[in-house]
Amino acid sequence: MERPSPDRLLRFSAAAASVRGECVELGAAWQAVLARHELPPAVRDRLGELIGAALLLAATIKHDGALILQLHGDGPVSLVVVECRSDGSFRATVKLGEAPIADDADFTSLLNANGRGRCVVTLDGTSGDTGHTYQGVVPLDGDSVAEVIERYMSHSEQIPTRLWLAADAGAVRGLMLQRMPSAGGLAGEVDEDAWPRFTQLAATLEPAELLDTPAEKLLHRLFWQERLAGRDARTLRFACRCSRGKVAAMLRMLGRDEVESVLDEQGVVEVRCEFCNEAWRFDAVDCAALFVEGLAPEHPTRQ
Repeated sequence: MERPSPDRLLRFSAAAASVRGECVELGAAWQAVLARHELPPAVRDRLGELIGAALLLAATIKHDGALILQLHGDGPVSLVVVECRSDGSFRATVKLGEAPIADDADFTSLLNANGRGRCVVTLDGTSGDTGHTYQGVVPLDGDSVAEVIERYMSHSEQIPTRLWLAADAGAVRGLMLQRMPSAGGLAGEVDEDAWPRFTQLAATLEPAELLDTPAEKLLHRLFWQERLAGRDARTLRFACRCSRGKVAAMLRMLGRDEVESVLDEQGVVEVRCEFCNEAWRFDAVDCAALFVEGLAPEHPTRQ
């Protein structure tokens, strides 16, 4: 079994075939996520697959900004959010209900038990200098993370896309193939049979093979007869953007009465980040400073 350490995304293409692809590998960055969330194995693995899918999709964006993938569930998992930024950083969170979750629970029973789940993809600030936000919403149409994302891409982006995703307690791995519009040129220059050929070869992948094979070795094993180019890599990392200043701004928006009510009841106002699980604490002096000075107090920091 081979489990390489790099947290990275590897891009490749087959120009004459109008096929492009990406491989994602997460090790230490995935462990950083798991260290902050206690999750049943079935939820853990689906979260890993969603992170892998979001990172693969985010890498196709040409402008700076963020891609936010949300699954709103109607089963034991009510919400999954993955945010990926153009610098290779990402963060993720999950909201669970009270119902027990079996270790072997499948995607549908977790997120779409009553058929009312939905997938939301938001591109935030990815339209160049205009900073526009685009959002697409589709039903959770599929029995796996890969199927849901494939159908979203087909319906919302009109780009034929196939994904293979796998995750466990140790790693997250994924492979994405996309069929791009054929480039201009003389007839016969474009390999029209490449898309079914690439997807059929990738369809032979088993989850264990995907998890245990480094990206370069996997590409060679699958596509050794193809001429692949552009194998550039992007480093990935877990990073949360919460800060004491952002929490202070949120408390000011709640208003003095609400903050003082919590302070009277609990003796301290504590806000815990859902992404990184850090707790930001504000005592009576800190809370008074929020409204008297209009500035976030400098102490204490995290608890």
